[in-house]
Amino acid sequence: MKRIRNPDSAPGDWYIDTECIDCGAACHVAPGLIVERNGKSVFARQPATPEDRIAAWRAVLVCPTASVRCETRQPRPEGNVFPQAITENVWRCGFNARSSFGAHSYFVTRPGGNLLIDSPRYAGELVTWIADAGGLAHILLSHQDDVADAGKYAERFGARVWIHHHDRHAAPYASDLIEGESERGIVPGLIAIPVPGHTRGSVAYLFEDRVLFSGDSLAWNMRAQDLVAFRDACWYSWSTLTASLAKLASHRFEWLLPGHGWPGHREAAEMKARLQALVARMNGQLPP
Repeated sequence: MKRIRNPDSAPGDWYIDTECIDCGAACHVAPGLIVERNGKSVFARQPATPEDRIAAWRAVLVCPTASVRCETRQPRPEGNVFPQAITENVWRCGFNARSSFGAHSYFVTRPGGNLLIDSPRYAGELVTWIADAGGLAHILLSHQDDVADAGKYAERFGARVWIHHHDRHAAPYASDLIEGESERGIVPGLIAIPVPGHTRGSVAYLFEDRVLFSGDSLAWNMRAQDLVAFRDACWYSWSTLTASLAKLASHRFEWLLPGHGWPGHREAAEMKARLQALVARMNGQLPP
């Protein structure tokens, strides 16, 4: 099928075609270079610096519909475009899957066995990188929407797979189920926190009281520079999600890494205050 250039992309070699599903992933890995216009991601300008070119290539590899393109052959930057280091021991995987509507996934290194939070598509170069990094011990699924190729990664690395029992139908091969709404330790330094609302079986994972992997329950709003929950993508219950986020506010975290939406980084005290304010808005106690 012939790909059609989106005319909203800036003139030049690099462009995004009209098959874009507006998942936002390319914007997240190439902020400022790629933006959303008229319900699609487009190049706001052409890459001009080495950093821009790396960002453009990240957009190529993250896009679940292969919509990020170039009219001339461009050399790929040396080194790993993905995984992309986010903070200590944490990487963004890239290679987002269309089956999860382009959701981000993350890789964590730890001495007792590495972690994959949600799943990318099964990509050979990522499999090789994970193998070189020591493989996978656990795959932690936040909810039914972002499972993607978790089963293939589990089979390749012999990893245990965790999911909440309410969403288990999305990963029938899961080896471990999270039950009810009680928090559960998975490995030292990592806890599973059930946050029903987006789906009935949504779970957030907190690593070292520092990094919160929130699935689709909580994200950062880049424009407002604040926390946000997605009411128009709340499949189970908005009131239940509100209550879940109120409980989540009792935890300490500095990094917020969602499946959909922008990542966020603030001091823990500010994250707590912003989450409490978000819950108040969701409850109608503060202006939106």
